Formats: sequence, structure tokens, C-alpha cells
Amino acid sequence: MSLAVKICGLGTAEATAVAVNHGARFVGFVFYGPSRRNLTPSRAGALATIVPPGVTKVGLFVDAADDEIAAVLERAPLDLLQLHGKESPERVRAVKRRFGKPVMKTIPIATAADLTEAPRYFGAADRLLFDAKPPKDAAVPGGNGLVFDWELLGIRRWPLPWMLSGGLTIENLAAAVRITHADLVDVSSGVESAPGIKDAVKIAGFLARARAL
Repeated sequence: MSLAVKICGLGTAEATAVAVNHGARFVGFVFYGPSRRNLTPSRAGALATIVPPGVTKVGLFVDAADDEIAAVLERAPLDLLQLHGKESPERVRAVKRRFGKPVMKTIPIATAADLTEAPRYFGAADRLLFDAKPPKDAAVPGGNGLVFDWELLGIRRWPLPWMLSGGLTIENLAAAVRITHADLVDVSSGVESAPGIKDAVKIAGFLARARAL
């Protein structure tokens, strides 16, 4: 698959198995209490046993303290830590030092001005994830099914690997990739039958569409 896919917010063995069996290169587990997709460390550890070698296990944290991250890593063997809150470059570096894991930092986007945040993380984060900025009253910072202006990314190039997220679906995936030139995408709400409920058919369909691009 030339276009790599991360299926985020997995919570069941069935959905996790469908994701890896149909070619997901990354699987994401959420550790944030307010999210409908939140997992306990032990549940994530059980799901991680389904994930074969070569598929990257990602843990999503939002402004988490070290003890919260440590509690997850004691039970779930994550490969990549996704920091999806307001973590500073200094915090990103501290997390990398403390846990010895690569870190991906989310950059929330609504306007071109938001892209000025990205260079602050060059040299700190191992990857960036560009996601739609949530509304001010949103309960969670991601997985809201919102799309931002992809043209903002289409004219930029970045010195480190990055993912595209935010409102992706099987219907708009081709346009998103064509406009942004993304070679790695992250989907959550776009493969759900209801908020927080992953749909096996939608996961398989999204991954099939990605293989066709």
C-alpha cells in the first residue's frame, strides 16, 4: 500500500483485527478520559496482543502527566506516543527522554496562521499530525469529524514525517491525498457507525480505498 493508514480510537478486538488484517500500518488507542474512545491500560494491552509485528501501536494522550503515561506503558507495549494536547516542544522532548519512545505531536489547524506552530516542534517531535482545530466548546481535541482547508498543506513541505487527519472518509480520501500530497493518513470518526463505535465494514472499505490510490 503506497498510502499508509492509521486507524485511531480502536476499542474492540474485532475492529483491531479488521484494521490489521486489511492493511492498516498504524493502530491508535486513546487514553483520555473525556473521549468516548478512552481505554484502560489493561484493555489496550489486550488489544495490543492482536497487533502483529510491523504494525505501529500508537497511544494518544492529551496533556498527560508522566505517571499517566507510565501506567499505560506498564500494560500496553506502545511503539509511538501521540501528544494531542497543548504540549510544548520542551514537554515533547521531556516525554521522549523519560520513556525512550518516538513522539508525534498534533498541530490543530483552522487557518494558515496555525501552521506557524509546526516549526516549533522541528527537532523535538519525530512526527507531526495535522488535524482540524476543534470548536471552543468541544469536549475532546480530536475525532470530531471536522475537515480543515487542505489547500493550506498542499503548498507546504515538511522536514519530518507527518500524517493528515480530520474528517477523513472513504468519500473524500482521494481528494484529501491529491490536494495535500499526504502519504500517511489518520482516520477515526470516518470509520464509525456511531460516535466511538468502530464499523468493521467502514474500516475495510477505507483501507481498500487507500490501497487503490
